[in-house]
Amino acid sequence: MADSETLNPKIDPEDQPPSNVNDNGLHEPDPEEPDDDEFEEDDDEAPPSKEQELRSARAKTEGLVQRMMREPVEIRVHDVLIKGNTKTKEYLIEAELEGIKKATTMQELLEASTLANAKLKELEIFDSVRITLDAGPPELPGTANVIVEVAETESVITGEMGCYTKPTTRSWTLESSLKLKNIFGYGDLWDCSVAYGPNQTSELSTGVVLPRFKGFVNPLKARAFLLSQDWLEFSSYKERMAGLSLTLFSTRHHDMVYNLGWRTLTDQSQMASKSIRRQLGHGLLSSLKYTFTLDRRNSHLRPTRGYSFVSSTHVGGLAPDSRSVRFLRQELDFRYAVPLGFYNAALNFGVSGGVIFPWGNGFLNKPTSLPERFFLGGDFSPLCTLGGPSTVWGFKTRGIGPTEPRRHVRDNSNDENSESSGYDFVGGDLAVSAFTDISFDLPLRWLRECGVHGHVFAGTGNVAKLSENEFKKFSFQRFMESFRSSVGAGIVIPTKIFRLECNYYYILKQFEHDGGKAGFRFSISAPSSS
Repeated sequence: MADSETLNPKIDPEDQPPSNVNDNGLHEPDPEEPDDDEFEEDDDEAPPSKEQELRSARAKTEGLVQRMMREPVEIRVHDVLIKGNTKTKEYLIEAELEGIKKATTMQELLEASTLANAKLKELEIFDSVRITLDAGPPELPGTANVIVEVAETESVITGEMGCYTKPTTRSWTLESSLKLKNIFGYGDLWDCSVAYGPNQTSELSTGVVLPRFKGFVNPLKARAFLLSQDWLEFSSYKERMAGLSLTLFSTRHHDMVYNLGWRTLTDQSQMASKSIRRQLGHGLLSSLKYTFTLDRRNSHLRPTRGYSFVSSTHVGGLAPDSRSVRFLRQELDFRYAVPLGFYNAALNFGVSGGVIFPWGNGFLNKPTSLPERFFLGGDFSPLCTLGGPSTVWGFKTRGIGPTEPRRHVRDNSNDENSESSGYDFVGGDLAVSAFTDISFDLPLRWLRECGVHGHVFAGTGNVAKLSENEFKKFSFQRFMESFRSSVGAGIVIPTKIFRLECNYYYILKQFEHDGGKAGFRFSISAPSSS
């Protein structure tokens, strides 16, 4: 058992060997040794200089480090002192220090202190966190005191802006938010945010996060939102939804969220196809979604090594109301990145799939909920859309999958039905997509320093309908033969909030009503955000 001197070592001057001992071990008089009268006049020793104290402490520290490298140094935490929290509740800080209190060796104590420091900073309510290890009381050898000093943030109000790919909108959005920190001392984070994206997608939301409220181990997250999406161009309907989202638990790898919302689908053009018209009106969304995430990639915008896996299970219809949307939705996504060893080149490969089915009485004959179906396409990179099948390079938004002709418009001039004004992309119940991307540095040095790089890529995907007894007609061979595909190359310009690409796309395979188009195009992508 290490005593308290282990943490605060001291060197006793009496332990040092005398300087006036000859080679034979005999004590010789020191020529500069003062006589008895001088010794009596100055019998107090001079205090050690600061340099001697530093040299002594450094020697003891080096000895402790060497001992820790050889063997565990046993220690017991005697007390944990918290300073600087004028507003923050003490139990909130203590909850992040559990690992420190359980440490039994010096090695465990150092590791737990580092982890606690990082957790306290993640709360976003402290400007600085300092953890100091000191020796325990002299009467309790082998103990240590831990002093935690925090400086609460002076900026209670902060603003943020970012670009994200949101699962709720299935497209990138530019989001601006105003955040209030630690108003009531519970580590509470209040925010109000506005998001805007393509297709007139807009979202207004406000929420609160409580990291350790009362006896709850996991953080509590609640959010109220108003969502509006315009899909008239692609699927002849607009979506409006107001609701609440409650995170039941959220950890590094696991998330479970309950959503309750009132949704309205409308068609102002009155040209929607038959299957779209059948789903117009009001609906109640009461759903539970569980997501498992394992992301070991070294970057979200340009991965050069590592892998990731995401599995999400979504169950809708958890309310007794007859208008409640009932569905079972499963998505899988796997990514792998490997360095190639030249020009910082890396190969990225990804494959994702998803399936959805309605449930309830007569579910085999029922269609799936339109907004929950799978749609492939969109001008953003699949590298950044972790979570399920969503896009294939070169195809416009919702540009892959089953289509239906829109309602015919009567021409008053000749009193005859004119041709349909287009087709609606109606989505599918089964979706699979895959991609390959090779990124590499460009030869110019200033481009490399800015992170600008080139890439060549290929993508493929397909969507099929299974509901309303269509699964009986499903053919795996026909499904594989109808995969759409594209290749291309381009330049990637990364920024702090998004990834800008200038690409040339070449469509290898598409069908009559698909939205694939060859040529140069710019695209904006961003990391996925829940």
